[in-house]
Amino acid sequence: MRARPLGRTSVQVSTLGFGAAPIGNLHSAIDDEQARATLDAAWDVGVRYFDTAPHYGLGLSERRLGAALAHRRRAEFTVSTKVGRLLEPHPAPTGSDLTAGGFAVPDTLVRRPDYSRDGVLRSLEGSLDRLRLGHVDIVYVHDPDDHLDAALDHALPALTALRDQGVIGAVGVGMNTVAPLLRVVAEADVDAVMVAGRWTLLDRTARPLLDACAGRGVAVVAAAPFNSGLLSRTYPESDATFDYGPVPDSALRRARLLAEVSARHGTVLPHAALRFPLRDPGVACVVAGFRTPDEVGSAARWADVDLTGEAWADLDAAATKPN
Repeated sequence: MRARPLGRTSVQVSTLGFGAAPIGNLHSAIDDEQARATLDAAWDVGVRYFDTAPHYGLGLSERRLGAALAHRRRAEFTVSTKVGRLLEPHPAPTGSDLTAGGFAVPDTLVRRPDYSRDGVLRSLEGSLDRLRLGHVDIVYVHDPDDHLDAALDHALPALTALRDQGVIGAVGVGMNTVAPLLRVVAEADVDAVMVAGRWTLLDRTARPLLDACAGRGVAVVAAAPFNSGLLSRTYPESDATFDYGPVPDSALRRARLLAEVSARHGTVLPHAALRFPLRDPGVACVVAGFRTPDEVGSAARWADVDLTGEAWADLDAAATKPN
């Protein structure tokens, strides 16, 4: 699998990145053995970029990722984690984090938003401990939608100082919304943005962001290429999820049309969905979440094989056709 530079930095990312939210028990639990098998399968097919966060399973994702990478040569892989949510003891645990955070783990910890310099340093220290690493390559400020001023004034300057000191390799912001990322690119010294679900085969609303990043030399990491599930099936059904909720009828109709066009060109919808973000030269890699070795194997095959120009033309027409 190809390696690409992350924008202007010396950090390298594989074309396909491993999104580690599912191994933090996103929505439902998997055991340590399945998580390890999934991570090992990713390594075996050439994935060398792994993205995690304290938020994912209240640290479980970081711990599982760290255990799986512990025997690998540090120079051979790239890890990103995130700051902005401190993990602290829960004063009144209910038994499960599913309702509050969406992860099937005990809620012995609670997330507290903190985008201050001290919060960034504390968060990063905790992540390094859970990951069993001396350093991480990329640090993203995580979902600062309601704390954008604090992120710009405090979190990002703290991270750029760490980058300039050589402690981390790259600084970024990861969000699901485009407008705040546009402000970050315009006002902050970032190396990359991770945009989730907004530059996909179905949802192309991040086009202005990609243009802005190209003008500033900022790399784009395209996450959630399946829009949290809708585009991951050969033919989407009504029980599919879209942006972590029920799929709207209009999105379902569009996804089914895209599936039919994919089939006419001899492939499947998730193949087209995974390859779509990589069409733009500003996209360094696509990051998808995996919970089984089979999911990793399919994604790796799709990532390595592009569609024909005719297929893309028909898919583009279907994606923009009035609903």
